Amino acid sequence: MLKVGDQLPEFELLNQDGEPVKSSKFIGKKLVVFFYPKANTPTCTVEACNLNDHISKLKKEGFQLVGISADSVKRQKGFHEKFGFRYDLLSDENHDVLNKFGVWQEKKTFGKTYMGIVRTTFLFDENGICTRVISDVKSKIAAEQILENVH
Repeated sequence: MLKVGDQLPEFELLNQDGEPVKSSKFIGKKLVVFFYPKANTPTCTVEACNLNDHISKLKKEGFQLVGISADSVKRQKGFHEKFGFRYDLLSDENHDVLNKFGVWQEKKTFGKTYMGIVRTTFLFDENGICTRVISDVKSKIAAEQILENVH
């Protein structure tokens, strides 16, 4: 998994509107990248809505915000429109970026083993260097976790 001190991986993914978003567009800005397992599922919805509710606080601290999952562009668009998110949701159906960040991992639920996204949030500085990894994301206070120790 990507760790503190690592460079933001280069990527280009489609957002909920089918428009390409390149990682290079975030250089020069602080960036929050949050990975979530599946659009429109209860915990992911709580996390994404919490971040949306606090987007002005995040932007006040200079952060850009982007969410990434393996959902299709169509599913991301439905999720985005349903809740009126004020940030992009990116589609990584091929798991290229999920693998670059190291969040596509073996998981276990109710004794079943499968591959899936480990809910993780990464913070990057203006130079694209990872400054923090939040691996114990608490969906109800996701924004608070990001804003902890910002100053």
